[in-house]
Amino acid sequence: MKFDSPARSLLAAALVVCFANVHAASQPPVAAENGMVVTAQHLATRVGVDVLKDGGNAVDAAVAVGYALAVVYPAAGNLGGGGFMTIQLADGRKTFLDFREKAPLAATANMYLDKDGNVVKGLSTNGHLAVGVPGTVSGMELALNKYGTMKRAAVLAPAIKYAQDGFVLDQGDIDMFLTATEDFKKDPVSAAIFLNGGEPFQVGQKIVQKDLAQTLKAISDKGEDGFYKGPVGAAIVASSQAGKGIITQADLDQYKTRELKPVECTYRGYGVVSAPPPSSGGVVICEILNILEGYPLKELGFRSAQSVHYQIEAMRHSYVDRNSYLGDPDFVKNPLDRLLSKDYAAKIRAVIDPAKAGVSKDIKPGVAPHEGSNTTHYSIVDKWGNAVSVTYTLNDWFGAKVTAAKTGVLLNNEMDDFTSKIGVPNLYGLVQGEANAIAPGKRPLSSMSPTIVTKDGKPVMVVGTPGGSRIITAVLHTIINAIDYGMNAQEAVDAPKFHQQWLPEATNVDNFALSPDTRKILEGWGQKFGNPQPVNHLAVILVGAPSLGGKPVGKNRYYGANDPRRNSGLALGY
Repeated sequence: MKFDSPARSLLAAALVVCFANVHAASQPPVAAENGMVVTAQHLATRVGVDVLKDGGNAVDAAVAVGYALAVVYPAAGNLGGGGFMTIQLADGRKTFLDFREKAPLAATANMYLDKDGNVVKGLSTNGHLAVGVPGTVSGMELALNKYGTMKRAAVLAPAIKYAQDGFVLDQGDIDMFLTATEDFKKDPVSAAIFLNGGEPFQVGQKIVQKDLAQTLKAISDKGEDGFYKGPVGAAIVASSQAGKGIITQADLDQYKTRELKPVECTYRGYGVVSAPPPSSGGVVICEILNILEGYPLKELGFRSAQSVHYQIEAMRHSYVDRNSYLGDPDFVKNPLDRLLSKDYAAKIRAVIDPAKAGVSKDIKPGVAPHEGSNTTHYSIVDKWGNAVSVTYTLNDWFGAKVTAAKTGVLLNNEMDDFTSKIGVPNLYGLVQGEANAIAPGKRPLSSMSPTIVTKDGKPVMVVGTPGGSRIITAVLHTIINAIDYGMNAQEAVDAPKFHQQWLPEATNVDNFALSPDTRKILEGWGQKFGNPQPVNHLAVILVGAPSLGGKPVGKNRYYGANDPRRNSGLALGY
């Protein structure tokens, strides 16, 4: 069929009208009226929603989810790891709980080096010597006792049931288990739990964790003492000693969660409430946002060469500061006033060439203007407006790949997050400095970034993700996608992302993040690109409307987005 010119014009106009509001292939966010939970495992999400339905607040739900994930998402959910919780209460109070793992009291700065001063491969990542003192149980107990409303037994009951009675494994669970089959075979205690007669589990089979159920019951009965003292504490110590680790009862006895002031900044009229040191997340997110606030990202266009260039350079400069200056505040003076300053961001913008990539080796501490891990995340908002953002971890998937005998507790390999040797990359390729050196009782620097975005003092976005060093940039992109580009919650999660961390030089780019011609322009400016890295798992809630500043759908106030790239999570409200 042939069309004359007017007919072609009319057809084009009709197509524009038809497709004007059609977005990329994102599902709409999950909408709900009274509250929302987004986690990386569907059973844990349902546990959190049930707590909200039963009248619990967002903190009650967060603690119930934390314990449930230890059972149903053992790759990262944990009792044997640690993490962070960012809280903004309905009355406006904001706080941050640091239950990050600590180096054992017998740890030394050179404990992973050989006699020639070289890093011994695997020593900080596999086995009992890689294990930091766990903090999760301490953190959950402080959160519940101080900010929750429900009894401990009630929030632990679902986790105990899933451990005692088992749960049926779906494909997402199996995919995760298969990443560690060979490691489980090397540790008989882990093999007895996470392998089925020595072979990998299959979809539809049930995993039962009787020892973990007993540990959870001990916590339910006695709180922190049920984990850090008594039979469970003794079993963790005995397991460490049998595996040539260095954790003692004294380490467990002295572990305490810290309550800290969150890092805060502003971006285009929004507030950002995020993680302070020993997380680098909030500081670096704010530093990058401060730099980018001086550029018209919306007008430059989503994924235009110029906007991508500015974002890469802002990341490059900010990761210099992350890797050089930040550490455990009990051991290091973190220069937060300078790093969070809008004036400092302006100095960085002044040295960013709009058409030339920076050279990472030339951008370093002491040179102006810079003078002077796998994880899981969940987001919860309740009907009263309390918002909780939690990221916790074993570090690598299934941590150190060892389980403390008689407890069912998988142990972390968080010691790898320290600087084993200056100039030598860790598990995530981060090249870090003296501020993050190993010391007894010290907490390693983290990238975990549980974040709450506010407008006029009220939470409008809860966001976080696993992903090691990529956590910061994934959270950053999600915030920019929502604020600068008007994406709804699911679109902001789904959009492909890129990551630059100073060293190595190349920027890692997700598939479909850059068009070939955009990439060519950037390469002409000196940008170097690497392959995609493993996907994050963003968990996002927007409050008020599906997009920031948008209109609500009916009576729904909460809009959840689960990252579909890992095949196990769920956004659910009621």
